[in-house]
Amino acid sequence: MSTTHASTAGADKGAVDKRKSSGPSVKLQRTLAMILLLCQGGITVTGSLVRVTGSGLGCNTWPLCHEGSLVPVAGAAPWIHQAIEFGNRLLAFVVAAAAVAVLVAVYRASRRSEIKNLAIASLAGVALQAIIGGISVLLDLRWWSVAVHFLPSMVLVFIAAVLYMRIAEPDDAAPTTRYPNAVRTWVIAAAVAVCFVLVTGTMVTGSGPHSGDSGVGMEGRLQLDTQLLAYVHAACMYIYLGATLASVYLLRRHHAPKDAFNTALVLVGMIVVQWAIGVAQFYLGVPRWTVPMHIAMSSVVVAFSAFLYAHGKRRLPLLTERSAKV
Repeated sequence: MSTTHASTAGADKGAVDKRKSSGPSVKLQRTLAMILLLCQGGITVTGSLVRVTGSGLGCNTWPLCHEGSLVPVAGAAPWIHQAIEFGNRLLAFVVAAAAVAVLVAVYRASRRSEIKNLAIASLAGVALQAIIGGISVLLDLRWWSVAVHFLPSMVLVFIAAVLYMRIAEPDDAAPTTRYPNAVRTWVIAAAVAVCFVLVTGTMVTGSGPHSGDSGVGMEGRLQLDTQLLAYVHAACMYIYLGATLASVYLLRRHHAPKDAFNTALVLVGMIVVQWAIGVAQFYLGVPRWTVPMHIAMSSVVVAFSAFLYAHGKRRLPLLTERSAKV
């Protein structure tokens, strides 16, 4: 009887293993997750192109482009503005497709709940962003509606970056703490600081010269001194940089895994690049070409902040702990 039960259990286990092996490979899952991460960051860049070219109302309603038409209409607005805004809307479908692909892949591979939940959150966030974007158009691009549209994108970049990291981890391994609580505290403090950086950044943009549409003017713009807001934004950036540098120091002091330490170093480098772009914007009067660069680096900085956070606790086989890569 015991032999029969053992045989049955072995057969069941074999069937489960076969189902798992028939799903998408970890390499494919990570490739799809990286595509999703790039898409989440990329659509913020195209959104900034909409803003600096004044194309925000190239399609003046939502979900249609113009009243009674899903696509641009000749003469309804300058064709270049319609093309840029409509193109940005179409990219939302690319992001959605990437999110769906990741979700399907992790479900077919029977991954653990944590990974599935991150994939679900990514797809739900894309749907929410489409609605928020539509509302911002219906509100004639009031500064706070545009800010509310941008900030969730940064959250989705963070989620996509963590998802990319978690997919590489074996589901049957126990979570391992990879750096001390003192380091984790500073990493979390840095993550909180970057939230203030992003919020104040949207306020600077909301009071600045790029309204998103050439006909909007200053109505619906943030009526605060742009220079003062820029100083507040810079102060938040320095706090963020300081917290990250503290994390680097503690990672080195506690002999943290090399991959976590290297990620922190890259993050510091990206923050410095972002700072340099921001300084250039301030002294050059926020020229149009600097805005997409600044937005792109925001996604990069948030992604590496997520990588560093994810390094704090990972599921890694004991023998590969020292050789784990980002």
